Amino acid sequence: MAADAARKRATYEDLLALPPNVKGEILDGVLYTQPRPRFRHMRTATILGGNISSPFDSGWTGPGGWWIVVEPGIELPDSPEVSPDIAGWRRERMLETPEDGPITVVPDWVCEILSPSTRRYDEHTKKWFYARHGVSWLWLIDPDARLLTAHRLQNGGWFQFGSWVDDDRARIEPFESVELSLSALWTPKDN
Repeated sequence: MAADAARKRATYEDLLALPPNVKGEILDGVLYTQPRPRFRHMRTATILGGNISSPFDSGWTGPGGWWIVVEPGIELPDSPEVSPDIAGWRRERMLETPEDGPITVVPDWVCEILSPSTRRYDEHTKKWFYARHGVSWLWLIDPDARLLTAHRLQNGGWFQFGSWVDDDRARIEPFESVELSLSALWTPKDN
């Protein structure tokens, strides 16, 4: 998955050269590739993104105050393309959204949806990349295990403060003011 570290630092042009069926990210100058997400993965991202976006981004059924984006293009130092499955920014930290350029503000919250082809990358490489850059909350969703684990950044490391399974209903930081139903995240085949 990772390019040989002894080679040149990856650039945005390296991403543009990837075939259409391959997703790429550059973390700390290294190009990582994986297959494009499939239906189950994207459906989980869409459902969770919508369930959080409605109360926290649009403020329709909750407090608002956030920007919530599915697969945003984020540009950080030495990392011209980082794209969590879902990310959120408190509006007081990101006062304006970029019109056509990349987002250059570190997210406050990210969620990664694990799949067989991305599990190791998400649970190790990206998890610690997010910690080094100061992301405050990380959720990992495992559709195979029907499991959501939530982590909070503390003293530069991740503290897992909870896990929820199957049909649990939960109030999870940083969105604890609204109850989420995990049963909505699993595809009909999973239910």
